[in-house]
Amino acid sequence: MIIEYIRYRVPSERRDEFEAAYGAAASSLQRSPHCFAYDLARGVEEPERYILRIEWDSREGHEQGFRRGEEFRAFFAAVRPFFEDIEEMSHYEATPVVGDGGGARS
Repeated sequence: MIIEYIRYRVPSERRDEFEAAYGAAASSLQRSPHCFAYDLARGVEEPERYILRIEWDSREGHEQGFRRGEEFRAFFAAVRPFFEDIEEMSHYEATPVVGDGGGARS
């Protein structure tokens, strides 16, 4: 498994449009056999910053499978207006440092 992180800086006046675009694009990720999980987080201190985290089965599954598949066309059509807002798009490997923390979630 690999993790893709995409960092965005989206102007506040486009926030609703951006989140709606990823809401629409989510169905493409859900249908892809190469995507295990995903989430989109918005910055607290800097609300114009977003991080999209996607877990893929492999780099090849992402780049050769998803990007060449039917799901990608719909995904890219939904998020294309925000392509210029990307600050980073990279793959990462997980490390053995993981945990749930000691606090309760609300």
